Amino acid sequence: MADVALVGFPSAGKSSLVAAISAARPKIADYPFTTLVPNLGVVQGGDTRFTVADVPGLIPGASEGKGLGLEFLRHIERTAVIVHVLDCATLEPGRDPLTDLDVLEAELATYAGDLAIEGGRVPLMERPRVVVLNKIDVPEARELADLVRPELEARGLRVFEISAVSHEGLRQLSFALAEIVERSRAAAPAPETTRVVLRPKAVDDAGFTVKRMEQNGEVYFWVRGTRVERWVRQTDFSNDEAVGYLADRLARAGVEDKLFKSGAVSGDEVRIGPEKSQVVFDWEPTLHSGAELLTGPRGTDLRLEESERPTRKDKRREYTERMDAKAEARAELWTEREGGHWTDPEKD
Repeated sequence: MADVALVGFPSAGKSSLVAAISAARPKIADYPFTTLVPNLGVVQGGDTRFTVADVPGLIPGASEGKGLGLEFLRHIERTAVIVHVLDCATLEPGRDPLTDLDVLEAELATYAGDLAIEGGRVPLMERPRVVVLNKIDVPEARELADLVRPELEARGLRVFEISAVSHEGLRQLSFALAEIVERSRAAAPAPETTRVVLRPKAVDDAGFTVKRMEQNGEVYFWVRGTRVERWVRQTDFSNDEAVGYLADRLARAGVEDKLFKSGAVSGDEVRIGPEKSQVVFDWEPTLHSGAELLTGPRGTDLRLEESERPTRKDKRREYTERMDAKAEARAELWTEREGGHWTDPEKD
């Protein structure tokens, strides 16, 4: 889901941290369980770009389903680095960074015990961990962070003191996470791509057969097959377009190729279907041609034989004849005018 998972108690400042180090704008409020679904943010640490997931707050018993714990924990399965965000400014009784860390680790360990990791991924409890002591902008929180830091480092954990409000320590945290993510990516096995090829079989597609038969000295070819017989039953033989479509389908299915291989020639009788309800016709092979052949005989192009397009000489002759006709019409009109046919009604 993401490269880094931010894990912590409710209101530990995870959403504020994501908003501070990325362009994500999750909902932030001063009450628990503000985040109900993980928020993703893209972080740039030097030359490395990685994604951070704000996993909703965990509580004791989360691994058993309390507080939607299983819904939250399942998002951590696909992250490479786990960051424990510890609230150093909490006022709840019985809460301190060390106790919170022990509770979070116990919940992760319990959840990981029932988690079957497959595909070469690192087990959940063996993934890199970082501890973030948050809210050091509060004076009491900074003092508590300085107090617990040696204990955390003694456990072998990298510790960062930050403030999502004042952005103190965020740059160092981003570069450190980028370094850990780069190492994790380099150590991860190359993903095995499995190409899934689906070859669905058509319903009732059992192929077809073409047999050369003789009856009363006459040779014909008998085609049988569930699919081709269904096509014949669906065809309206009074419609020329439908008959042509049937011929194309039979050709694409390979019926014509098998007729050729069986020795059929143009004009032979072909029968399709069962013996009592055969469709009989004289076979005319389909001429496969490109645009240069069109509907003409093989090797010809009817467009080259068209003579309707006038040549330049024809156009010149047509223009001359049209001009001569206009001159004759004008001369006739002038003769009539000179004769007074237009002014004297008796001569008109």
